[in-house]
Amino acid sequence: MMLKKYTPEQLAKAYKTACMAELQALKPGNVHVFADGHGMTIHDFIKSADVSAEVIAQPDLTVGERVLYAVEVTQQAVGQNTNLGVLLLCAPLIHAALNINNEQTLQQSLVYTLNQLTVDDAKLVAKAILLASPAGLGGSALHDVHDVPNVTLVEMMHWAQDKDRIAWQYANTYHDVAVFGITRYAEAMVKWQNPAWAVAALYLGLLTRHPDTHIQRKYGEALAVKVMQEAHEVEADYWATDNPKLVQKRLLAWDASLKLRGFNPGTSADLTVATLLLTSLT
Repeated sequence: MMLKKYTPEQLAKAYKTACMAELQALKPGNVHVFADGHGMTIHDFIKSADVSAEVIAQPDLTVGERVLYAVEVTQQAVGQNTNLGVLLLCAPLIHAALNINNEQTLQQSLVYTLNQLTVDDAKLVAKAILLASPAGLGGSALHDVHDVPNVTLVEMMHWAQDKDRIAWQYANTYHDVAVFGITRYAEAMVKWQNPAWAVAALYLGLLTRHPDTHIQRKYGEALAVKVMQEAHEVEADYWATDNPKLVQKRLLAWDASLKLRGFNPGTSADLTVATLLLTSLT
């Protein structure tokens, strides 16, 4: 099925809608309407979505420019990293949707977009990452963002994919999002007919699929695996009920426990936003 080419205004709205839908769901360990956390409030995330929406969807920008300019306005608005992962994931999706031609599906346009990423894109994204200063960034023996990149952005992401699930999406044509994520969200919508519950199910599914690499970078693989195992138990109870409100108390208790331990499954939340955006465009 051939898809239409979207306008910048439509894509800005779709991006912001995805960000807001993610905030409406109870996502243990992350900021949401039920609870703030990790020194951030839901208002920080709402403001971040507001200021970055039009920037990331501007016409005639490269993917690297979309990421850097959106990080810059976010830093000006909230002064902390609330959305770097979201921007890294959504910029190629938005770029692909803006530049799709009538011979392509969105997935084909995305593959083309990833293959066309340049060294300049890598330089701009490295600058954006340093500006956002995500937790657990650390260093790398090769293609370190603290150095000026001399490879394309997709090559840089290939190198980082084993320690960063967002980079993995670049290297694997967004498989977690385009295959697992979209399917899990659709299944949850069929079961509950409620977007907020379906988003929570999507988030839990992503969190049980792989150790969250945001936690892994900060605390190591063993603790990331422990959180993933905890998520499996919670997810099983979640899917077993016809009314997720019955497990809301348990979700909130786990949310408080994760935040008390400083565990923020941020990568899973970022993948949730990207899935919601891609779902709305396909």
